[in-house]
Amino acid sequence: MDIVFNCPNCEQELAVDQSGAGSQIECPACGESITIPAAGKVTTGPLPVAPPPPPTPAPSSINTSAAAKVEMHLKVPVRDKPAEPLIGKPKPPLEVVQKGAGKKIRIHTIRRASCIESGHDKFDEKVSDFLQIVGEGSIVSIHTINYEQFDVGVQKIMTDYGILIVYRG
Repeated sequence: MDIVFNCPNCEQELAVDQSGAGSQIECPACGESITIPAAGKVTTGPLPVAPPPPPTPAPSSINTSAAAKVEMHLKVPVRDKPAEPLIGKPKPPLEVVQKGAGKKIRIHTIRRASCIESGHDKFDEKVSDFLQIVGEGSIVSIHTINYEQFDVGVQKIMTDYGILIVYRG
């Protein structure tokens, strides 16, 4: 059986095996040296069940809590002009900028199924028109693609093709 007693200094409730009666220990809460009382002087038995924790306050009660009353004094730096960047990016060489490397890389996909107008396949014309708009110097690569789509008219999955153009623009 355990000996259950309170620390005489901080009133922390402690439980020690009965064989430790009369020995000296340090209180785990306050660190003071205390003597474990004899088993006859205290109630023995299992540890009492702790009461349930109090309900958590509603979010609106934060204004009346102790946490809301703590004042924090923080200093925020104020600057008249923008701060300098901590990591500077080197500027690209002039010849790279002239070739169009300063432009973002973009992708454009043209599907053959979307180029059929009034039963006529206009895929080649659409691809040619787009390549003329972009310009030969801006094209990075051109890739063919195959894809599948569900055709509602025939209720089947149809395989089709298209083109993927990677360009700077």
